Amino acid sequence: MAQYKKSEEAIARLSPEQYRVTQQSGTERPGTGEYLYNKEPGIYVDIVSGEPLFASSDKYESGCGWPSFTKPIEPAHVTELTDTTHGMIRTEVRSAHGDSHLGHVFPDGPRDRGGLRYCINSAALRFIHRDDMEREGYGAYLDQVEDI
Repeated sequence: MAQYKKSEEAIARLSPEQYRVTQQSGTERPGTGEYLYNKEPGIYVDIVSGEPLFASSDKYESGCGWPSFTKPIEPAHVTELTDTTHGMIRTEVRSAHGDSHLGHVFPDGPRDRGGLRYCINSAALRFIHRDDMEREGYGAYLDQVEDI
């Protein structure tokens, strides 16, 4: 069983933008994220801890300016907290083991897929292509990724 955790080494490897988003609860500018238009099959993991977060099969185009997903690949790897910053009441999404700020979840997703929209910052993620999942230790999640 893989162990996912936050480490000083992982934090030191973050770009300034990745650090601002994951460690200081920042938000990347809409429409600028590396994975916004990614349509390749694979999974998205926490840039800090490596814990699996979302599958490409659950990604959809919401038009909000950030990558959007209908559900986490492993619900135990995502925590949800009340966020009252910026004069709003929202639900913040963080990685459970890495404690990285990922984004927010909203109840305006596709109704036929559960109704949720996980609006996630690309800067908090690392994408692992389906072809590399087994080699990188994520083979157990291949059944949650669409065939090539």
